[in-house]
Formats: sequence, C-alpha cells, structure tokens
Amino acid sequence: MKKRRTYQEEATKLAAAIDIAIEAFKEECPSNFNKSQQEHFIATYTEWKERCLNPDPQFKNLTSLNYSINDVFTYFQEGTGNTVEYFWNKIQEEGLDYERENKLEKILKRGKIKGRIEYDYVTDMIVVAEQVGLATPEESIKLGEMLGEYEAKRK
Repeated sequence: MKKRRTYQEEATKLAAAIDIAIEAFKEECPSNFNKSQQEHFIATYTEWKERCLNPDPQFKNLTSLNYSINDVFTYFQEGTGNTVEYFWNKIQEEGLDYERENKLEKILKRGKIKGRIEYDYVTDMIVVAEQVGLATPEESIKLGEMLGEYEAKRK
C-alpha cells in the first residue's frame, strides 16, 4: 500500500529542491542573466521556500502545494543550459523524486488540457514553446485549439 503524502513531508522535499534551485542560480547562473536578474530569481525562490514551509493556514494543503511545485519547477522543466542541467543533476544526487518532463508533449499526446494548472501552463508557454523548439507550428495551433476548448467548457 502506498504511503499517504503529508503536507509537511512534501513541503520539506520542495524546500530542498528550492535550495538546489538557488544553488544552481548562484553556481551556474544563466549567461543571459545580469546580476539584477540573478538576484531577483534567488529572492523569488527564497520567498517561495518561506511560503511553502510557513503557509497561511488556508493554503496548508497538497492542492495549494502543487501550485507551488509548478512555480518552482517551471524554469527547470522548460529551460535548457548549464543552470538547468546543474539543477537536475543535483536533484538526482539528493534522491529527490522529482522528474524532468516535457509537459507540452504530454498535453499534446492526450489531446486536451486537464485543469487550471495545465491551462495556465499552456497559456504561458504557447508562444515560447515554438520559439525554443519545444513545439512545431502545427503543435502550437493544436495547443491554441485546446485552450479554446478548455475555455469553452468553463463558460
């Protein structure tokens, strides 16, 4: 039987991943970042760590934590380069059970957007994905159609 996940265990694990993210931005800062951008990313990740370890009571649940996990991993799921590779190598070294995935590919294979997190993700990524080679022009069109279908269901 699978052990039930608790907020505290998952938040502690996420905090460890955030520490690795901060280390990655310090040790292997993206070459296109200036000092101000580097400091902003580090400050943002530090704030996310504080929020996941000491949440407002109404947000101390696994659903809210999943939004934080999505925020923390977005850069590392979508990016490339030394910072991203450093992060994923450290995640593996530390034995944290987070996996690198191509979310757009999963959504395209499924053929529909499941839930608000995926909707927000596709909305944020649709233009960038084609620019960085994560999606073809045809796949971008399909993603746009799926956004429309999701929006139509919600109305």
